[in-house]
Amino acid sequence: MTADAKYARLAGVTYLGTIVCGVYAEVFVRGALAVRGDAAATAQAIFASEPLFRVGLIADLAMLACYIVVTILLFGLFGRASPRVSAIAAAFSMIGIAVLTCDTLLLTMILRMRDLTQSQQSLTDAAYLMLRVHGDGYKISLVFFGAYCLLLSWLIWSGRLLPKAVSFAVAAAGACNVVNSLAWLGAPEWAARLPQYFTMPTLLGELALALWLLVFGIRESEA
Repeated sequence: MTADAKYARLAGVTYLGTIVCGVYAEVFVRGALAVRGDAAATAQAIFASEPLFRVGLIADLAMLACYIVVTILLFGLFGRASPRVSAIAAAFSMIGIAVLTCDTLLLTMILRMRDLTQSQQSLTDAAYLMLRVHGDGYKISLVFFGAYCLLLSWLIWSGRLLPKAVSFAVAAAGACNVVNSLAWLGAPEWAARLPQYFTMPTLLGELALALWLLVFGIRESEA
């Protein structure tokens, strides 16, 4: 097995780590605790399940660490197709990681709210607001991650190290991320009318790339 093949499989493992940790933190932790439109119930659920909420924070950090590794490895693997485009793609990914890292601070602030000497209602409203703003920050990061996926799809297509079907899947993931995030940031009323399954290609596209790298690596003939 060549060095590139080993790096490709390592990229697949860490990409899966990114997906698993991210989905766990966003869906199974915060998604399970947040009650849409009910600040009091949301704050109560978070404070009552503080250990779980903190595990979600650790999962977020693990996700970001894995994605840093993924970005560096894919920069090296796909750079032969176009070093300049690969560098630009890596820059978009790193910016997205930086935005999401800063955004995570809002979650730690929620846990500190009880240290303030304010009314319970004020604390509840503030905690709920921070959780909502964190969601906005997440969408901002997804714009950069979406651009990253679009550039990756071009590199995959040009480098011919992976099947074109994977390139299409990654392109669909990037496009859905960009469109969905910009819609919610710029026109939330219109975004609310998007079908629930609109973002499904996002998960499927990145999962397809991760699994292909893990199971098949890259085409040795082009390595």
